[in-house]
Amino acid sequence: MSLARRLWADSADLADATLAHPFVRGLADGTLPRDRFAGYVAQDAFFLQAFARGYAMAVVRSPDRAGLEAFADLLAGVRDELRLHHGYAAREGIDLTGVEPMPATSAYTDFLLATAATGGPGETCAAMTPCMRLYAFLGQSLAGRSAAAPDGPFAEWVATYADPGFEQLAATLEELLDRYAVDTPAVAAAYRRAMELELGFFESAWSGGGRRG
Repeated sequence: MSLARRLWADSADLADATLAHPFVRGLADGTLPRDRFAGYVAQDAFFLQAFARGYAMAVVRSPDRAGLEAFADLLAGVRDELRLHHGYAAREGIDLTGVEPMPATSAYTDFLLATAATGGPGETCAAMTPCMRLYAFLGQSLAGRSAAAPDGPFAEWVATYADPGFEQLAATLEELLDRYAVDTPAVAAAYRRAMELELGFFESAWSGGGRRG
């Protein structure tokens, strides 16, 4: 089993807890209150800007051309995600230019940026891979449920993360993790911490910790 696959398996409890979370269940059955979704979109757009900066730092610190090109492609993928969020914002009347990050968002972005600034490419990949793999897991898991109905209120969200193109981005980051990371406690801790922060992010969105800009 590759390092990326093992780290994911070791955090299966957190992946399953996220899939079972009321926020994600609300995406699945369409019952998620729109104000909570709006708050999530605002916070996630703020988060994605930090995620993009993490990729940018990985581009700069990439040890070879293959990594440079792969991280640049992943950075472009974040830009596409941000376009999706801007579409949501336009429909929901959310000002993404004035988002105040909530504690769960700040904890996650601070962790990512600190890891990208001080860790090597392998540790950076370990901190960033959980976001991509978890969202692909959620999208693919929800795609077979009622949330995937074309007229469902959150069908676009589900379709985005269930898309094979997003799966390929997640797989690319896992390949980079396998290439650059060494199986050390620090790498495992970074992966696990990112998974914990993902679950905390959804909990914040559900409990009202996310809000409009």
